[in-house]
Amino acid sequence: MYHLLRPLLFQLSPETAHSLTLRLLRLAGDFAPTRHLLAGMFTPPIKPTRAFGLEFKNPLGLAAGYDKDCHAIRGLAALGFGHLELGTITPRAQPGNPQPRLFRLPQEQAVINRMGFPGQGMEAAIRRLRGLSRPYPAIVGLNLGKNKDTPLQEAAQDYLTLLRGLAPYADYFTINISSPNTVGLRRLQGREMLEGLLGALAKERQTASLRVPILVKIAPDVSDDELDDAVGAILDAGMDGIVATNTTLSRDGVRSALRAEAGGLSGKPLTGLADSVLAKVVERVKGQVPVVGVGGIISPQDARKKLDLGATLVQVYTGLIYRGPGLVKEIVRGL
Repeated sequence: MYHLLRPLLFQLSPETAHSLTLRLLRLAGDFAPTRHLLAGMFTPPIKPTRAFGLEFKNPLGLAAGYDKDCHAIRGLAALGFGHLELGTITPRAQPGNPQPRLFRLPQEQAVINRMGFPGQGMEAAIRRLRGLSRPYPAIVGLNLGKNKDTPLQEAAQDYLTLLRGLAPYADYFTINISSPNTVGLRRLQGREMLEGLLGALAKERQTASLRVPILVKIAPDVSDDELDDAVGAILDAGMDGIVATNTTLSRDGVRSALRAEAGGLSGKPLTGLADSVLAKVVERVKGQVPVVGVGGIISPQDARKKLDLGATLVQVYTGLIYRGPGLVKEIVRGL
């Protein structure tokens, strides 16, 4: 039915439509009959996958950015995802960038966003996660970012605060140093700054009572030398995986007038670039850690290609905007 609902949703602003669908999923997930109805409609076959010490019921997950404040875990899990990456969560609440900051490009099946990590902060996420019984209905990863007003030189403290506060509630963490929408954040991908950040996280994890897997999410807009540095720092620090990739600043192949909007581009135009970076990451890690493939998954064939390139898990977000929730079942069946 999504092809009938999409024109109505697209009459709303992208952010209003996003808030509406998230609210509906939260309500449906919190009410057992509707949650079971969703699961009956959308649950795909079980295709067990193991990565960084965790068992996933299938290799498809929801990419970070959809449920920033952990509102709708039950409802999203009922759509059939093997894992949900929630966030980006920052230590303190922040409004994000001024609106408008989210743009649909229907002709290209793409989205441009410059959200800037809006959210209610770590304490609000903890309150919601504490109210759920473990194990969660799907593997839950928490995507972590620094506050906008935290200087880069102090960024490690923000990530350490999040690690300490959220460790009891996460199945895994993803360190987000690759969003293009927080000024200067991508500088943390440089070898020296990344070694300092990941070294601090590794040291903290050694002394903590809970050892939660830590992944690092990288940008697609990197040179081969920059990628060598980033992957080297991630492996040297003993991190557990790499998420490839975040959104891109490139506008190659985009004809829409909205291409001039600032922000990260996701969706179909990102597919080729994300696949290229994924292949390079897989080549460099040489099987030492799993790689999660993200970017431009609009069909089962897109997801299959990422797995064929060496990804262990894949994630989707923008594809859901254009194809609807049935895409989850369609992709898992296609795998």
